[in-house]
Amino acid sequence: MTPAPTPQATRGWWPRSLLGRNLLLMAALIVLGQLVAAMLVRQMIFQPRVAQVADGVARNVGALRAGLQALPPAERAAFVEAFNQQAVRSLPPVAAESTVRRALLSPMERQFVQAVSRRLGAEDAATSASQPSQPVWRRDSTGVLALRVVHQGPEGAETYWLNLPSVFPTREFTGAWLAATLASMLLALLGAWWLQRHINRPLAQVVAAARQLAQGQTPAPLPEDGPEEIATVGRSFNHMAHSLAAAEQERALMLAGVSHDLRTPLTKLRLGVEIAGAQVDAPLAASMARSIDEMDGIVGQFLQFARSGEAEAPTTASLNDLAQAVAEAQADHGRTVRLALGTLPDVPVRPQALRRALDNLVENAWRHGTPPVLLRTGADADGVWLEVQDQGPGIAPAELDRIRQPFARGDGAARSGAPGAGLGLAIVERVARSHGGRLELHSAPGAGLRARLVLPFGGRA
Repeated sequence: MTPAPTPQATRGWWPRSLLGRNLLLMAALIVLGQLVAAMLVRQMIFQPRVAQVADGVARNVGALRAGLQALPPAERAAFVEAFNQQAVRSLPPVAAESTVRRALLSPMERQFVQAVSRRLGAEDAATSASQPSQPVWRRDSTGVLALRVVHQGPEGAETYWLNLPSVFPTREFTGAWLAATLASMLLALLGAWWLQRHINRPLAQVVAAARQLAQGQTPAPLPEDGPEEIATVGRSFNHMAHSLAAAEQERALMLAGVSHDLRTPLTKLRLGVEIAGAQVDAPLAASMARSIDEMDGIVGQFLQFARSGEAEAPTTASLNDLAQAVAEAQADHGRTVRLALGTLPDVPVRPQALRRALDNLVENAWRHGTPPVLLRTGADADGVWLEVQDQGPGIAPAELDRIRQPFARGDGAARSGAPGAGLGLAIVERVARSHGGRLELHSAPGAGLRARLVLPFGGRA
């Protein structure tokens, strides 16, 4: 069974850009307008003119027949020859190739010939003095139409060819209509391109600003001048961007304030547990200390998430040096991180934010995965990258997009009660977007989680 065509396949001829669609629509409307105008001219001017000329030709042919009837037989051939010579002399010079092109009748000439033939046939049928005959036409070497006239006399039938250029001259098609159509189409397309270009420019600015906003960056204000519709779009987008930035700043400020305020009672609790250590059961004291450390870690994640949007001056740094620093810091806590460093160029980054993101990836691997934890660096056509991989149970592919969101945790982590607020990958995602990069997550059941932070060579820091 043949599969149904996809929308991309069925619409492959339709331009994707607004400019291309408008230009195609403009060209189609111009061609349609020219065709409608040509049909109107044909129906209202040419066809009535052909009927009028056909009536005149039929009357002239009748007059010529009467003249031939009145002339003596010896003078008829000379009269027809003189008439044809006069008709030929009234024609402009015709090139040989033009004569060849005129061999076939044009549609208008065929309509004219058929109309004259009908009128002559009707006249012959109504005249009892002459026998009805079918009119015959030809085009002679001069390029004019000639009509065969059959004269019935006492001596028998006499045949003559009469040239009628003065009645309906055959004219070569000069292509004026086609040239006018192409010229008008070109002018209209140029005008549409100029107009669409002025419309596309602010639209392109809106698209670029929207992409920056989606990547967590603050776009430059859009111009609010120009036509009212474009100015309204610019003002609305600027207002929306300002509102989002204000809401994000208030949320980060509230989150940072709450997290900062929580650390004071946590510090007091930790101090109380240490002071009362001798009076409290040792396992209970250890459990309380672990709970305090977990709460302090969660508060630290809140602070990191709130600070991930803070401005930091970019600087050119080596990702290999950053990976080695993270591995050394983990070694101080008794954790071994294996390194597989590639050859990388220095790239512009925000060092503190990138270090925070890499720490979260390594911490996430230790909390929810299984050692050994591998930290790799490398480069490809897309840019440079940092990758952290563990050997844990992995994450179901359906959950990979969900766990990027703030406060989202994998089902395995939620069931096991592993500490954390679900902000680690959200922090990494925000840092990646602020650098113009992306976070890639790859996992298979039983093969662990592979988290890759990809940064462009030029950076957007």
